[in-house]
Amino acid sequence: MSNPFKLNDFDFDLPSARIAQTPMRPRDAAKLLEIGAKLKDLIVTDLPDQLETGDLLVVNDSKVIPARLHGKRGKAHVQATLTQHLEANRWKVFAKPGKRLKVGEKLKFGTDFEADVIEKLSDGQIILEFQTDDFAEALRIHGAMPLPPYINRLPSPTESDFQDYQTVYAAKDGAIAAPTAGLHFTDHLLQGLQDRGIGMVMVTLHVGAGTFLPVRANRPTNHKMHAEVGIINEKTAARINETRANGGRIIAVGTTSLRLLETAVDAQGIVHPFDGETDIFILPGFEFRAVDLLITNFHLPRSTLFMLVSAFTGLVRMKEAYAHAIEQGYRFYSYGDACLLHRATT
Repeated sequence: MSNPFKLNDFDFDLPSARIAQTPMRPRDAAKLLEIGAKLKDLIVTDLPDQLETGDLLVVNDSKVIPARLHGKRGKAHVQATLTQHLEANRWKVFAKPGKRLKVGEKLKFGTDFEADVIEKLSDGQIILEFQTDDFAEALRIHGAMPLPPYINRLPSPTESDFQDYQTVYAAKDGAIAAPTAGLHFTDHLLQGLQDRGIGMVMVTLHVGAGTFLPVRANRPTNHKMHAEVGIINEKTAARINETRANGGRIIAVGTTSLRLLETAVDAQGIVHPFDGETDIFILPGFEFRAVDLLITNFHLPRSTLFMLVSAFTGLVRMKEAYAHAIEQGYRFYSYGDACLLHRATT
């Protein structure tokens, strides 16, 4: 059966004042809206008391790289955002102005950091080959954190963004956007969860190009998700399955963790080890098999992420919850507040 939803079904009005420009300090002092049969206004530090002994958190340990580069093509300015590592010093990038770039052209991002335009792809991305003996060090020197466009940092992100836009458990380099639900976690909160008997395992999903692409198709089913690389190792998969077998709940921290788990689960609800690409697109009507609860931020209207949470908890319920959040002064998007979503029962 075809999905009946249209893009406008996922729209809502959001005052610009509700878009967070800086994170809450400390991180776990952010608000937490529990969305189930009832709405409950909480603080992130309340999270351990909302979960149960034997539950298992699944977090994404992907680490954001300073993927945004500013440079020159001749005398003109150019911006490149790394999206996917291919081989050696070759990367896919989104470039501005991308249409004007020509194959063979040289871009300069520093006195000792240049790149050649190797190929222009049909999806608007460009393949660059960087000329450097130590790419990681050159990126550390010349790159900036790729903050979303709704966070106003002109001319560039601040030094604090290098720490703020990274989870405390980030370990695996490769993301171009943070798994933002995890930004609320602190060492103190993690200890509180452990003391409560709530476990935690790590998976890896490097957020890629798709996070920057708006849905333009009137029928969301016609939108094409970009593939992202994810990993679930055998030990983690076994722990997830053991938790479920023992009656514990699986709590995905972030839509990235959820998408990876729902990619790796079979029809019987068993999560398998996974190492590869996923382009899973979750819309209302999706049958969830791996995840019982979801911790996530408040998302953009008409976005694939708002479609995902609407699939998880129900479109009507999510619109009610977002209206409540706007009225109560919750802060939206990457540096904003959090939700604890219960899965819809029908």
